[in-house]
Amino acid sequence: MNLPLRQPLPPTIAPHTKPLSIGQSIKAARRNVLEIIPAIAYRQPIVTGRMAMARWHMVQEPAALRRVFLDNVANYPKSEVMLRMLRPAVGDSLFTLEGAEWRWQRRAVAPVFAQRNVVALAPVMTATAERATARLMAAGGQAEMVEEMLSATFDVICEVALSGREHFDAKTYGAAILRYFETAGKASLLDFLRVPGWVPRPGELLGAGAVRTMHDMVARAIEERRRQVQGGADDLLDHMLSARDKETGRTMTPEDLLHNMQFFIVAGHETTALALSWSLLMLAQHPELQSRAREEARGVLGNRAAGADDLEHMPFISQVLEEAMRLYPPVGMLAREVLADDRLAGRDIHANDVLFLPIYALHRHELYWERPNAFDPDRFSAEARAGRDRYLYLPFGAGPRVCVGANFAMMQAQIILATLLARFAFDMGEGPLPLPTMSMTVRPEPGVTLRVAPL
Repeated sequence: MNLPLRQPLPPTIAPHTKPLSIGQSIKAARRNVLEIIPAIAYRQPIVTGRMAMARWHMVQEPAALRRVFLDNVANYPKSEVMLRMLRPAVGDSLFTLEGAEWRWQRRAVAPVFAQRNVVALAPVMTATAERATARLMAAGGQAEMVEEMLSATFDVICEVALSGREHFDAKTYGAAILRYFETAGKASLLDFLRVPGWVPRPGELLGAGAVRTMHDMVARAIEERRRQVQGGADDLLDHMLSARDKETGRTMTPEDLLHNMQFFIVAGHETTALALSWSLLMLAQHPELQSRAREEARGVLGNRAAGADDLEHMPFISQVLEEAMRLYPPVGMLAREVLADDRLAGRDIHANDVLFLPIYALHRHELYWERPNAFDPDRFSAEARAGRDRYLYLPFGAGPRVCVGANFAMMQAQIILATLLARFAFDMGEGPLPLPTMSMTVRPEPGVTLRVAPL
């Protein structure tokens, strides 16, 4: 890692060094989920504590994470608190289901994200990169990149899911997502006290309007497609409309369609846009690395937009994105229930304990990463990653439930980032340096405002 000695560190939060009371924990979780991760979790393989009636563990050891995600995955279903925050928006969908119900829905959508289909979607991604270029050209020298990247990735996911976005107002839909994250998507005191999920949370009531806004747009798109002949679009909705469970003959109900489409639209553009926004911020903060990435992009592309065939010739662009997702994983914290006694990282885990999987801390862990808080894309060169444990880097999860759209997300991110770097120089803009803040996803607050200069 050949980094300058006085390189600025990317923005992060200062972890607490003393145990939090239940009141402090609730306030921290509602303000920023990352704030509940203690400093010791960045140094130790496992941390254990107790809150109210629950014994909890934060697990950072790769071997233990492999057991949770893969070897003993049935013992660690998703936390009911996490599901309670998601179900109003995505219901019983691929993200929230377990077991046989999950397996058949996964089989239904997997063909859309097969590698050959992802490559076939590259022209859509290239066209989106061209539109993003036009918007930045018209921005007047400065732009807020989260909003710009959300608009770009929304174009792509709507094309993949619905063969177009004519039924969607991107700004209205995006505002509804953010409203949902800030209300129903936050933990409640009732969650910490383990009050049953059927008791309404205040956030659910406050977020009901946002859910209706999102669901109405998705429902209109589905209804319009039902009026058309199936089989012609070859998009995600087409596959879900024709999907049939081989074992039971079941097809997706209207509610299944709504909830799965809602999940894919939100997850399919939000996380990629954030990876791009963080990447551009890191490159603006590290001009020498931006120059290196730009030279690579311009050497391959000149001034044209990137396509699928270009990506293998631009490995450093991929490394930039991967390192940005190490520092700022799309989802910085996961939670799991414990069904039966087990042993993780040398510690006894009991039924009804709660597991926290702080991906944010894992990716910045002092035991596993050299200079963990520094931005260094060379961590993801072929040589550097060769001997690395698979469970040290989990931006898309792992095991049987690894993100089905991971290849899709990486391809669109690489195409957009390479195109922008070939055409613009990015510098730090006015205003404060954003901090990583998580409710559902790790967003830069108050945004990523950069100076943008055409080349």
